[in-house]
Amino acid sequence: MSFSETMESQPFINLVKHRTSCRSYEPKPVPREHLELMLEAARLAPSACNKQPWRFAVVEDEATRMRLVNESFLKGIPMKWAVNAGAIIALGMERSGIVHAVGTKISGVDYPQLDLGIAGEHLVLQAEELGLGTCWIGWIKPKLVSRIVGWPRSIKPVSLITVGWPAGERKTRPRFSAAEIAKWI
Repeated sequence: MSFSETMESQPFINLVKHRTSCRSYEPKPVPREHLELMLEAARLAPSACNKQPWRFAVVEDEATRMRLVNESFLKGIPMKWAVNAGAIIALGMERSGIVHAVGTKISGVDYPQLDLGIAGEHLVLQAEELGLGTCWIGWIKPKLVSRIVGWPRSIKPVSLITVGWPAGERKTRPRFSAAEIAKWI
């Protein structure tokens, strides 16, 4: 069996291949059980020194979702498609970890950011498995997001993730080949 035949028979690779940034949603709610399963997948993510700096605010309420869409995105890139998402999940970083701060200063690697990326990707891959679409949005006003979701100052918003039922066909974008991004030593 060739490498490409092996890849095609792998459920996880197929899930990852199908996951795209969804920018068109059916205007209907996402079941609470789906959102809870997505959070469970994120909660189980690994983190540096097991500090688990991620925090989530799941916004199902329509008025609050509209506030996030209408007020918390930076100017210049209209994202009105987000109004139909059944939920918006704010992903925030708990900034009180001294271990993360010291480790980042010594190594130059921002461990909490890596940790949030891992947890967020667990969340969106679980959504994909449930048939939901998601889109990471980093083009945000963190202080305003924090105010809207009611987070304390110790939590810094990093991203919003829209979640909902995809409307229409989703298209994957081209990716570099493995040869273009990897070096074998």
